[in-house]
Amino acid sequence: MTKKVRVRFAPSPTGGLHLGGVRTVLYNYLFAKHHGGDFVLRIEDTDQTRYVAGAEQYIYDCLSWCGLEPDESPLKGGPHAPYRQSERKAMYYQYAKQLVDAGYAYYAFDTPEELEAMRANLKTEANPTPQYDGKIRMQMRNSLALGMEEAQHLIDAGTPYVVRIKMPQNEQVVFTDMIRGEVHFDTNLVDDKVLLKADGMPTYHLAVVVDDYLMQITHAFRGEEWLPSAPVHILLWQYLGWGKAMPQWAHLPLILKPDGHGKLSKRDGERLGFPVFAMNWKDPKTDEETQGFRERGFLPEAFINILAMLGWNDGTEQEIFSKEELIAKFDIGRVHKGGAKFDYEKAKWYNHQYIQRKTDAELLPLVKPYIAAHGITTDDAYLEKVITLIKERCTLLPDFWEQGHFFFTTPEIKEPAAITDKWNEQKKAFFESWADGLDGITNWTHEAIETSFNEAMAAHGLKKGDVLLPLRFMLVGGKYGPGVFQIAEMVGKYEARKRIVNAISSI
Repeated sequence: MTKKVRVRFAPSPTGGLHLGGVRTVLYNYLFAKHHGGDFVLRIEDTDQTRYVAGAEQYIYDCLSWCGLEPDESPLKGGPHAPYRQSERKAMYYQYAKQLVDAGYAYYAFDTPEELEAMRANLKTEANPTPQYDGKIRMQMRNSLALGMEEAQHLIDAGTPYVVRIKMPQNEQVVFTDMIRGEVHFDTNLVDDKVLLKADGMPTYHLAVVVDDYLMQITHAFRGEEWLPSAPVHILLWQYLGWGKAMPQWAHLPLILKPDGHGKLSKRDGERLGFPVFAMNWKDPKTDEETQGFRERGFLPEAFINILAMLGWNDGTEQEIFSKEELIAKFDIGRVHKGGAKFDYEKAKWYNHQYIQRKTDAELLPLVKPYIAAHGITTDDAYLEKVITLIKERCTLLPDFWEQGHFFFTTPEIKEPAAITDKWNEQKKAFFESWADGLDGITNWTHEAIETSFNEAMAAHGLKKGDVLLPLRFMLVGGKYGPGVFQIAEMVGKYEARKRIVNAISSI
């Protein structure tokens, strides 16, 4: 009988959720749903020194906005609760002790000062960063060098200690990665990682193995930065006697800077002017706020489509996928080995596509807050008409204000020279006469307004090229927007006339 697919996302609550983290969530989610499995959210908060207040709730909010809700989590509960590692603290010690008793791990009593001295004393040109490994462990203060009897005396006396894995020497650790194929590691190049800290908390290395086993995780997807830790985790699975239950591994490629050189960071986003977090994140320690994709005006459906394509494709030219299509087509074997360059312009293209695909009624509640943020209260019917006229020009949700503010407030003419450079008495007389005659248009539609404009223009011996652009600047304030007569219809007779008259008097 095939085991039910169970995957997990296990973030640390230490800050904003990078788009690489959300992509890891997405690939886990898509794989689970494609195979009718479970997606588990587990909070890895064992490093209490790095814990940031509000970061855990922020993770829940990000996943909710993206529509990637877990089947089991600290909030939702489930058959393998608790899902917060700090609440599972008591269970880890027994596994650490099991490893020590079996000779796969040992107690280490080295103080921070002794560790620092080791690094300084053993540093050479050939080895600039000495590690606590098989070459030096017998020179340190641990149960291997001291003997178990002396180690027990120290433990009984309350001496602080950690538990380290005893990495074997001169061995190869081999496993099959679902993306990278067969991967080999030389154990001589891996240090004796700490498994249990002096405060009794496990490190990531022990906790991730224990929790994945107890939660029956079948597939473990994580970023390729965790690849160097894989040999430690694989050995722990074997040493704890769980080798047959070990999940299949997939180490996802990095999301790279736009130039392809190095992993995309928050600083890169700040430098280049685009977000790298899913949602706004305010650091409670520094009060520094970092903008997210949501607040920049991205739709969640577009955001997950963008992330899906950063390292995966279905083998066709298709680029726009609904979540349902992604679930149906997702294959972890089609995830690329190499890193994926992030292209912000392409990301905006995706968002524009999704905006165009939404109906005006669907866009209404999304656009309304951006209009209200400018102190504008408008009825839904009017706003929906505005959306109809300008959505083609909108790439991000704030664009609905930028592209349509003149429908709600009298605009300032930003480039008066566009009118004044070719202004003359003939044009002035035309606009004064036409503005005075607007009251005579009984059926205020864009067709009637344009007919009136054309008749007045002909009567004054002018062409559209002479007066259409000045009219746009008068009504809009700039050289943009939908059809100028549609704008005049929307703002109403009184407002249109007022804008024209005010513009004439200011020239």
